[in-house]
Amino acid sequence: MDLKGKMVVVAGGSGALGGEMAGLLDQRGARLVLAGRDSTRLEETAGRLAGSPILVGFDIRSPGSVVRLIEVAMEHFGRIDGVINATGVVAFGPIDSYPEEVIDDLVSTNLLGPLHLMAAAARRMDNGFFVNITGVVAEQPVLRMSPYVAAKTGLSAATKALGRELKREGLLVIDARPPHTETGLATRAIHGRPPRFGEGLDPGVVAEVIIDAIESGQSEVPSDRFQQAGSPSGD
Repeated sequence: MDLKGKMVVVAGGSGALGGEMAGLLDQRGARLVLAGRDSTRLEETAGRLAGSPILVGFDIRSPGSVVRLIEVAMEHFGRIDGVINATGVVAFGPIDSYPEEVIDDLVSTNLLGPLHLMAAAARRMDNGFFVNITGVVAEQPVLRMSPYVAAKTGLSAATKALGRELKREGLLVIDARPPHTETGLATRAIHGRPPRFGEGLDPGVVAEVIIDAIESGQSEVPSDRFQQAGSPSGD
């Protein structure tokens, strides 16, 4: 897939990984809609791009916000060729320490919202691609993160199923499962304290693997592919 001239929505464009992917898409000639909750960080991301992206305030937990994002993209571009879901929140701790609202937020942000986004996008896309970043926890469940793991594992399963379902519509649905990446997400946990992680991958490396997967038509990007790309030798 040649990304030049493609109309791409990046949900979570205000985050470290979403911003890196926006930069690579911009370099490869795509036209962008960047969406996120933090307007200041969205503007910072836009300021690093050669193009002039459309910026949209967006909360993936709100179905109305999801629909509005897709409608804004259609109004500006007349079509959507790709959607990248780079949103997410995380929490830590034993299950009996989680307040109900934290569990609800984890599931809304990491599972229900992305499903609403895929549904809204699929209604308006005849072909193109959709990327969900589910993470290594979808392969290797982690202790003291069970609600997050449940949401991301569910999203990974849904992404695989939708890949088969939407293939007949000409849509490539990609499940990307990077290992721990230095995005700062763990430091912004909505509950609990993160464990001591080892050094994570560079967001730029992770972003490049995902964008390359879009161009080469890969429906699945497992964690080991990111680790290989991030190793000192590159293999």
